[in-house]
Amino acid sequence: MSSEASKYLFRYVVGQRTFGFSSLAELMAKASPARSGDRLAGIAADNAEERVVAQMTLADVPLSLFLEHMLVPYEEDDVTRLIVDTHDKTAFASIAHFTVGDLRDWLLSDLATSEKLKAVRTGITPEMAAAVSKIMRNQDLVLVAKKCHITTAFRNTIGLPGNLSTRLQPNHPTDDMAGIAASILDGLLYANGDAVIGINPATDNVQQATRLITMMDEVIQHYAIPTQSCVLTHVTNTIECIEQGAPVDLVFQSIGGTQATNDSFGFRLEHLAQAQEAALSLQRGTVGNNVMYFETGQGSALSANAHHGIDQQTCEARAYAVARHFNPLLVNTVVGFIGPEYLYNGKEITRAGLEDHFCGKLLGLPMGCDICYTNHADADQNDMDNLLTLLGVAGCSFMMGVPGSDDIMLNYQSTSFHDALYLRRVLGLQPAPEFNVWLENIGIRQSQPHFSLHEKIPEQFKAPLQQLKQQLNEEKQ
Repeated sequence: MSSEASKYLFRYVVGQRTFGFSSLAELMAKASPARSGDRLAGIAADNAEERVVAQMTLADVPLSLFLEHMLVPYEEDDVTRLIVDTHDKTAFASIAHFTVGDLRDWLLSDLATSEKLKAVRTGITPEMAAAVSKIMRNQDLVLVAKKCHITTAFRNTIGLPGNLSTRLQPNHPTDDMAGIAASILDGLLYANGDAVIGINPATDNVQQATRLITMMDEVIQHYAIPTQSCVLTHVTNTIECIEQGAPVDLVFQSIGGTQATNDSFGFRLEHLAQAQEAALSLQRGTVGNNVMYFETGQGSALSANAHHGIDQQTCEARAYAVARHFNPLLVNTVVGFIGPEYLYNGKEITRAGLEDHFCGKLLGLPMGCDICYTNHADADQNDMDNLLTLLGVAGCSFMMGVPGSDDIMLNYQSTSFHDALYLRRVLGLQPAPEFNVWLENIGIRQSQPHFSLHEKIPEQFKAPLQQLKQQLNEEKQ
């Protein structure tokens, strides 16, 4: 073998031309469907021909190789150590003889039932999931994700087949309580909020987080809503809130797929374990005890210069190993939030959303998606409608409900309260069952087989809405 050929770990011959890939990380990167983040990192395929060859080469890679070749060294990275140390060899045994291509064929076959997928999920590493997604079409990602049934519970049950939940996101640029309360009531009247009522605080500190947590708890308790609240503050802030007696339901943290990424977020895995233990000690769940809420997004590792030369979709899948370890209620890929430097246009955002949802579900996570874009991306609301519909068909656990689909605090475009109504109506989906009963009992939805709202505002909401309207008008003056 020539010295030129010997430097390649993987080779593929097409006619008179030999393509070479020096590492598994390089092969994975070049096999990825095109996206701007990988081009920015300088690791993408040079052209469509090289990408297709990389995909054909990747299809022949044995799954067992992913247990031998660590993309990030075991000694240097706690996420790698978590992946390796928690790998379920028994669950892997039934697919241990597969190549990446074999795994794709099996996943798409009728042999891969929901029960079989559940049985093997802990034997599949994030890198395996990322690899197989790279050789799948969009419809393949939809079909397999649809077969993955992941249910979690706290005050209601999320992820049941035929259900679609929503996060009610009442953000406000100044954390104005009246404005937040108005958005919460507006969202509830559109039957939003069964996944969580979750606020991104404009001012991120323990005092403000406690103030927001307390306000949401008062709303939930006053109307006896079978849902949960969360302030999306740093995990260490939430721990302190719990220590000070705040009525915390869920613990939030943005997570990444490498230790260096999570260092940039200011936490280690032991902080998540401490927070989970603290939240569980409160025993605030009524039908379950999944207390963690994680958000992710392709490009976060690259933006922190913490990607180790790995493509952004594989880094994203590795973040799901972190999430899986802590049994979350919700995992949300914020698919277009970081910007066009990482996902340039609607096509790239759509592909990334389907990949993330597929990989998360395959690994056993309750995946939702913030179907979103920034105003400087080459995307529009029609692109989001398309991804929304595809994810609905794929069995996405939850989506965002943002007033008017425009987050005026975070300055990005997402999905609105009425977008959830569209998806429930066109696909015959229902909210979480406990929340659905509440909606009917309080008079928000009509008692019909298909999802339909009452035309009139329930009596319990009229007086608070009038008070909020008066308060907001006084603030304007």
